[in-house]
Amino acid sequence: MRAVIQRVSEAACRVDGNITGEIGIGFMVLLGIEDADTDEDLQWLAQKIAGLRVFSDEQGLMNRSLADIDGGILLISQFTLFAATKKGNRPSFIRAAKPDKAIPLYEKMISTLEQITGKKVATGIFGADMKVSLVNDGPVTITIDTKVKE
Repeated sequence: MRAVIQRVSEAACRVDGNITGEIGIGFMVLLGIEDADTDEDLQWLAQKIAGLRVFSDEQGLMNRSLADIDGGILLISQFTLFAATKKGNRPSFIRAAKPDKAIPLYEKMISTLEQITGKKVATGIFGADMKVSLVNDGPVTITIDTKVKE
């Protein structure tokens, strides 16, 4: 799994002009799922997202987590995070999981994050043409790949 996590002061997702999910302060997370992903990847990544301490404390240091600031999560499925661009100019998405594997893992990520945070996770609609807007706070953007645990 790959995630692009952006610290935001607000974020929203619209499909056909209708808001499907929105948050105030928190994380806007783009989530890519590949065929090789397992439940172990999902659990590790969910804990990592929920525990990231990138919100400012009283001294202005990035030392607070979502729980510390009562932040929300907007989770958006994003198969293009597995774009292969080595050859030519047209990306290949061969590593991205097909919907029959990706949808259950995406839905489980939603429920896992809700369990960990105790808050409803805002979402887009899997496979839809989504319009995502956000105000990146900082900007702070972090990428995590469960196959490259740095």
